[in-house]
This record gives sequence, structure tokens and C-alpha cells, in this order.
Amino acid sequence: MSAVPRSEKPVGRFRRMLDRLSSSQEDLESEELREDTETAGCIRIGDCQDRQIVTVTGTLRTVTLRPRAGVPALEAELFDGSAALDVVWLGRRSIVGIEPGRKLIASGRISMSRGRRVLFNPKYELRPLGRE
Repeated sequence: MSAVPRSEKPVGRFRRMLDRLSSSQEDLESEELREDTETAGCIRIGDCQDRQIVTVTGTLRTVTLRPRAGVPALEAELFDGSAALDVVWLGRRSIVGIEPGRKLIASGRISMSRGRRVLFNPKYELRPLGRE
């Protein structure tokens, strides 16, 4: 027997393949998004605190037009595999390229609204379509 406990042994190629085959599609996509967050050098949404200035990345799940205080507001849900974040552009009815399924990097100050993380009028960068 080896001195290294089984849980600390490196996982082999066969074991990784079995894990991928037995995982749901949502689990696989979440894992891929978490890896993409690390690669891009961004903060995981699940680790973001209220009033913190952050740079996050993920995939837009939904995009809706929802007025706030009588002002048009384009609202999107950004998901990075760890948690979701609402991204809101005040005074905008639409933005070219902001659509469900699109990946982007967003920077700004996190705020909490009704228990959810929100990023208002962020600086953003659309990720190339070829990388998806």
C-alpha cells in the first residue's frame, strides 16, 4: 500500500472520463465557466461582497427590458458557475451583442438589491463568439 491516502492520489484519465459521463450537462457547463473565470483572472461571482469593485466574467442567461423608477433599464443575468449576478444598464432599451448565451467580462461596483448581487452600468467587454 502507498503512504498517500486515496483521496489525495491524482485522478487518472479514466476516472475523469467517468466523472464527465456521469455528470449532468448543467454541471459540466458550470465547471467550464468556473475554469474560464480563473483563466480570465476574474473574481468568482459567489465570492463578491457588497460595495466591492470587481471584474467578473460569465454567460448571460437572460436579457429583459425592465423599467426602474420610470426609466428604461436593460437587465441581464450573468452566471459564472458559482453564482448569478444581475447586470443593469439604466436608460438603455437594448445594446447590440447583449443577448442570452453571450459571454462577457463586466467591471464595476457590486451592490445588493433584494438579496441579489447587482452591477449597475458596468464597463463591459463582449467575449469573441469563436471562443464559445
